[in-house]
Amino acid sequence: MSRLATVFVSLILISFAFSANPAVGANPKPFVVPELRQWTGAKGSFTPNPTNTAITVADSSLLKIAGAFADDYKAMFGTALPVKVGKSAKGNFHFALKADKKLGNEGYSIEISDRVTVTAPEKTGAFWATRTLLQISEQSADRSVPCGKITDWPDYALRGLSMDVGRKFFPMSYLRDLVKVLAYYKMNSLRIHLNDNGFPYYFGNDWDKTYSAFRLESTRFPGLTARDGYYTKDEFRDFQRFAAGEFVDIVPEIDIPAHALAFAKYKKGIGSEEFGQDHLNLFNEETMPFLDQLFDEYIGGDNPVFVNDYVHIGTDEFGKDYAGFENKKATVEKFRSFMDHYIRLIESYGKKPWVWGSLSTAPGETPVKTEGVMLDAWYNGYADPKEMVKLGFKINSIPDGMVYIVPNAGYYHDYLNNEWLYANWTPARVGNVQFEEKDPAIVGGYFAVWNDHVGNGISVQDVHHRIMHSIATMSVKLWDGVNVTVPFEDFDKERTIISEAPGINRLGKVGAPNSLVYEAATVAPGTTLPVKELGYGYTVEFDIEAAPEGKGTVLFSSPDAVFYLSDPVKGLFGFARDGYLNTFNFRPYPGEKAHIKITGDNKCTTLWVNGSKYESLDKITQWHNEGKNKMYYLQTLVFPLQNTGNFNSRISNLKAYNYITE
Repeated sequence: MSRLATVFVSLILISFAFSANPAVGANPKPFVVPELRQWTGAKGSFTPNPTNTAITVADSSLLKIAGAFADDYKAMFGTALPVKVGKSAKGNFHFALKADKKLGNEGYSIEISDRVTVTAPEKTGAFWATRTLLQISEQSADRSVPCGKITDWPDYALRGLSMDVGRKFFPMSYLRDLVKVLAYYKMNSLRIHLNDNGFPYYFGNDWDKTYSAFRLESTRFPGLTARDGYYTKDEFRDFQRFAAGEFVDIVPEIDIPAHALAFAKYKKGIGSEEFGQDHLNLFNEETMPFLDQLFDEYIGGDNPVFVNDYVHIGTDEFGKDYAGFENKKATVEKFRSFMDHYIRLIESYGKKPWVWGSLSTAPGETPVKTEGVMLDAWYNGYADPKEMVKLGFKINSIPDGMVYIVPNAGYYHDYLNNEWLYANWTPARVGNVQFEEKDPAIVGGYFAVWNDHVGNGISVQDVHHRIMHSIATMSVKLWDGVNVTVPFEDFDKERTIISEAPGINRLGKVGAPNSLVYEAATVAPGTTLPVKELGYGYTVEFDIEAAPEGKGTVLFSSPDAVFYLSDPVKGLFGFARDGYLNTFNFRPYPGEKAHIKITGDNKCTTLWVNGSKYESLDKITQWHNEGKNKMYYLQTLVFPLQNTGNFNSRISNLKAYNYITE
């Protein structure tokens, strides 16, 4: 056989191999969080043309979703894509609703060829498809999407986060950002824990001095609302509507009859003398009428403050620290009656009740309504999940030892154990009780942030850092259940390339890894710099020729923090965020020249002067109670660079790195 004939035969064989096995040379499954359920790869890719690509919808009912996709696309990539009603066409993104029982309410399909075609039975699925497309698009410089077909749906309908704003206030601007983050990872529920209190042993065992807060504006009970941070009724209504546009359901929680010190302080006499003032006295004839009116303020009338279906009424840990509580028959029966009353009260307003699991510690004869009630299965000693299912509750899996974050407390988790969760957990595992996967009684799962240690220096950015550490893992386990296929090491590496959300960068990620992200020969007062903030694992250094500075002189600031050349109290180098002022024991002498370096991570902030470590603000014991209960104070800083202050000193040779230099 001639060489030419041999080549010809080889080409025929290669051609046959590709036709017989179309997967050869096909695109691998794109990395998306949560992982795509089904992928059929093809060859090539769809690359949008910034001047010609449009977003079309089959009918006007999808215009809002297409508009949200266009807004987020522009926020992430700077490209404005027009939105219009029209037919699928080459070069465009196209959205249509199409019945498919397999996909349920939240599933969707995406076909990528010379166009991108999204179909879904419901608008929810179409919106989740936009999150998938954005995540894929952000992984290539030309925003290309590999050709193939995606079919995707969740195993669990409820996928959420519980945020304790009662013991630490989170501004509404952050909660709105958090909603966008949750939505970007296809998480669809956010509980706002609106009231709580600190532990009395950190406040001299004096209930009057123990911190407590209720975070909603109240016109019916003037003075009940926390003065150090709250949400007006209108902004809370707007917040819920905004979240609905991101397909995230806001679940407000008023926690009673424990965790209720804010109410006992406001209305004297309704606190329990037996269990402590953070418990309400269920036998006091004024307790329930007060609470009835409180709930009516937020769910009554033609324009209720709580917009969505679910309202959480707490009911956790009543009698927690009292051995033999279950034997206090009169109190147990009263508690059961109390719980039943508020379940039915919520329903009387056309809302759906949600409770914490607690009935296993309160066995009794008084009936408690369970049908149609959502229950948080958090600790099996308080509520045996199998028994709760038999009673008729719907279960939200939120096992405390597995998915509770308590920042810097030394118990539960400071950061969740992602590797363990990825390998071992789904909502079907509630503590040591294992349900069948996709058991219809298990609606879904949550993870939670509890700010137990009031005043421990934790910032909003610190909490966000902990949430972002685990949101990808929780997203995958709530959407895909046991069906994850990506090895954890690969997943844990790849998840870091996915953004927080369109237009959101609270982690302060700037530039390529391990790089100098900004420098300036001189820093003039009263200017705006191109870098807003630098997240943990940073170095900021500069030269200073010091001049006298008044107290409160700012060097750098952002909306979240301030770095002082002269702090407002002692005139020292320092920083403030979230109402906490932290200082280094350093101020330069007038006329002194020095090289300053600040490094920071999620554990401490360190000042270096002329190449030597001067002081590290790391974790210290701030309070203790008889050596047992310790609270650790955290002095971290996501470094603010956005604006320069009005200072007199000469600042030069500024360099900012997104890593800690030697």
